[in-house]
Amino acid sequence: MITAAQMRAARALLDIDQKKLAELAGVSWPTIQRMEASDGNVRGVVDTLTKVVEALNRAGIELIGDEAVSGGGGRGVRFVRPKPPARRKV
Repeated sequence: MITAAQMRAARALLDIDQKKLAELAGVSWPTIQRMEASDGNVRGVVDTLTKVVEALNRAGIELIGDEAVSGGGGRGVRFVRPKPPARRKV
């Protein structure tokens, strides 16, 4: 689960706009706009939500849900350094 506020905060931490997040997630820009205009938890197609969350994870964002362990408690985002891509064997 992700909230619209978490999406906006995650983009702010990454210093990217809605278009860039849409590109990273492989979804349309209007989809990101609708998601961020939601009240509370973002609702939508599970596959689309998964794509957005995975794109944020790849970029170094860890989403923190209610009751999740975090230093300050509550809901929010935490920036974690992205792992370098694994080298492919040729």
